[in-house]
Amino acid sequence: MSTRPATVERRADAPALPPRAPGLFGPMNPPLTDWRGQRVWLVGASSGIGAAIAHALHARGAQVLVSARGAVALDAFVQAHPGAQAWPLDVTDAEAVARAARAILAQGPVDLVLYCAGHYRGMRATALDLAELRRHLAINYEGALNVVHALLPALLARGRGHISLVSSVAGFRGLPKSVAYGPTKAALTHLAENLYLDLAPQGLGVSVVHPGFVQTPLTAQNDFEMPALITPEQAAQAMLDDWARGRFEIHFPKRFTHWMKLLRLLPYRPFFAVVRRATGL
Repeated sequence: MSTRPATVERRADAPALPPRAPGLFGPMNPPLTDWRGQRVWLVGASSGIGAAIAHALHARGAQVLVSARGAVALDAFVQAHPGAQAWPLDVTDAEAVARAARAILAQGPVDLVLYCAGHYRGMRATALDLAELRRHLAINYEGALNVVHALLPALLARGRGHISLVSSVAGFRGLPKSVAYGPTKAALTHLAENLYLDLAPQGLGVSVVHPGFVQTPLTAQNDFEMPALITPEQAAQAMLDDWARGRFEIHFPKRFTHWMKLLRLLPYRPFFAVVRRATGL
């Protein structure tokens, strides 16, 4: 008697099997290395990291579509980058996001969408501002939901594409002056993790970006010395490098973010003590 396992032939009309999820080793996402002709939608690209990555991708041959509330900045970008398109947008308006997505998809598929729209005001629990709390939530998290919801059906139908969400190391654990900002970034990281679990088996790429301190209009508000501060151009290069490696998590600068990762491992008592001593708050 043969001990070989029986083989089962699939019928010609049987539905195709879904793509396998990535294994434990190797790239977690399809590596993004050749940007020529790729259509990329960058939401929150009027300044900072978004503007820097838009410039870098355009230089590499991508067709860049930039969105933000500031139409003037977007128009200036388009004038300086032939072939780019400006799509002024308020990410908190779900219907406006859906209309923009439909119009963009009518031109062709989207190969990568980067959500880097963000809002930050330092706040402590001793001086809560409910309107500001809700504004952080609407821009930093609900805006991402609006964009993902508008694009995801087309990405799934195509079986290709990449969703990248810019979170922050401020979402790793609670930090002083971050009662409004930090929880929204923690939610964004959690969203990216769940998207990856569900979408990687379908052939889609998902990544989450955890910047440290980057010279942007948001960090310009800080009244303290920011360790390991880098430029938006350095941040953009780090993102390009890790998209090319197929990484799920992209974090920079590592001389700072590795320390923030270590803080996540501390039990609460020493964690709170270390943070208070380091910040004086």
